[in-house]
Amino acid sequence: MSRSHEFRRQLGQRVLIADGAMGTMLYARGVFINRCYDELNLSAPDLVLGIHREYVAAGAEILETNTFGANPVRLASYGLADKLEAINQAGVRLAREAAQDKAFVAGSVGPLGVRIEPLGPMSFQEAREAFRRQIVALVAAGVDLVILETFGRLDELREAIFAAREAGGDELVVVAEVTVDDFGRMPDGTDPETFVRRLDEWPADVIGLNCSVGPKVMLETIERMMALSAKPMSAMPNAGHPATVEGRKIYLGSPEYMAQYARRFIQAGVRIVGGCCGTTPEHIRAIRAETRSLQPVHRRFRVTVEEPAARQRAFEPAPMAKKSRLGAKLAEGRFVAFVEILPPRGADASREIEGARLCAAHGIDCINVPDGPRASARMSAQVTCQLIQQHAGIEAVLHFCCRDRNILGIQSELLGAQAVGIRNLICITGDPPRMGSYPSATAVFDVDAIGLVNIVSNLNRGLDIGGNPIGSQTAFLIGVGVNPGALNFEEEMRRFAWKVEAGAEYAVTQPVFDLMLLERLLKRIESYRIPVIAGVWPLASYRNAEFMVNELRVPVPEPYLQRMRRAESGEAARREGVAIAQEMIREIRHMVQGVQISAPFGRYDLAVEVAQAIGPR
Repeated sequence: MSRSHEFRRQLGQRVLIADGAMGTMLYARGVFINRCYDELNLSAPDLVLGIHREYVAAGAEILETNTFGANPVRLASYGLADKLEAINQAGVRLAREAAQDKAFVAGSVGPLGVRIEPLGPMSFQEAREAFRRQIVALVAAGVDLVILETFGRLDELREAIFAAREAGGDELVVVAEVTVDDFGRMPDGTDPETFVRRLDEWPADVIGLNCSVGPKVMLETIERMMALSAKPMSAMPNAGHPATVEGRKIYLGSPEYMAQYARRFIQAGVRIVGGCCGTTPEHIRAIRAETRSLQPVHRRFRVTVEEPAARQRAFEPAPMAKKSRLGAKLAEGRFVAFVEILPPRGADASREIEGARLCAAHGIDCINVPDGPRASARMSAQVTCQLIQQHAGIEAVLHFCCRDRNILGIQSELLGAQAVGIRNLICITGDPPRMGSYPSATAVFDVDAIGLVNIVSNLNRGLDIGGNPIGSQTAFLIGVGVNPGALNFEEEMRRFAWKVEAGAEYAVTQPVFDLMLLERLLKRIESYRIPVIAGVWPLASYRNAEFMVNELRVPVPEPYLQRMRRAESGEAARREGVAIAQEMIREIRHMVQGVQISAPFGRYDLAVEVAQAIGPR
């Protein structure tokens, strides 16, 4: 009889006690948190083996290998990707040596540590292959089961489950565990009624919870889960909420407290009980002593819970023409004109509002407001848009930047923008802080522009980041950026295609001076064409032109550079820059659906003058 078969047999007859935290124990023994804990299987095997033996002595019947982060993505961040097989196989060997015939060995597999589509650059296929590589190594080394633990995104866990099935076949026991917040939801917002149904459908043998916020919330969530699935369940909570004591995270849940909740888990019907962060052999010893006399609860029925009406489907997104005045014009095929106005450096936006009024008076359709351009500290772009729309009588287009917000802040600010009447967005990744005046500032970049478009598209359908209904929907017109002169044009086109696939409805280009580059772009995107707004920048001086070429990497043809060089004064240079910009507009008028005109150094009058080249619309 195989060990996997024996595990299934015992699981059907009694409760199994899993071990506790490995990371907590390693940290307590002086291993700094900046180390790769998985690599200790090779460099400090006696330390890892000793911890395993302590858990066996405490009564653990399932030992998890020290391989939580031993996947190719996390190991690569330490320069250890080439040691993946060795680290995982050593992890299994150490756990097996400690377990002997007293405990089962479970291969521990955690999340990849990077965001996957639609919020990150890694595809589902790449994620599955990364999980498969690690699990193949664990299976080859002889694990009895695999525990997929601490997953915060349901779609990532799906790839891990199917990777485990591909790597180990039907015989391999797969335990799939998620982590939840104080309300029983996964970090991506998915509630138990949703994630349990999915886990019930996917080929996991045992489903459950680990890590999270402590045993109380975990028990309440497990009780909700029991009504939705007949699969065996596991519970491995943290030792309560961590407290910060002299700079260290200390878990204050005592062994006695954890043992009391272990009894309650088993009385609720849980079949595997153990611990996660903060739990030690003392906790496992108390859990084993408390639960030894208990018999598992056998559930012979299944409760059917009706799905709430609000959850049954997403809203249909509003059509482009209904989202904003800009959306209506683009839907009708009308030529539009933006003028770019930067937020003020201080708290007084009166000059920017007057500039917007000037633009409105001369037929400009929208004011485009950048969000921290060149990584500069300015007034909130969203507030600037609000002030312009309230006081200048013209619609605003909000640049929304990923640099300064995590995915929770992104969603919160987008909902706020909807509430105050902002409807037009340009989703951008953002300039890194090193480009600005505060190079030591911390960048977030939870997602890039592609992930941001996916988030906005979800909100437009009434769904949050995790794809869960929020009860109402936004109506944003989704714009994106594209660079006709990108140094890696093929990569730029791939990213643009992904943006369109994610839900982009129009695009604004970087400043265009070279007509051939724009023609190349438009030809390349014919099969997934959306309205294109061409960037037009009236050069202010020859030095400004050099800046465009050498620092912004915007190609400026030599004839234009010569014209700017020949200008005999500052005013003559500005006149020449306006003339060049007007020529560009006349050249591209028939090729694109609008122009975005910059106002160099806050000269809104120059932008309005450039716009005169558009002619009647």
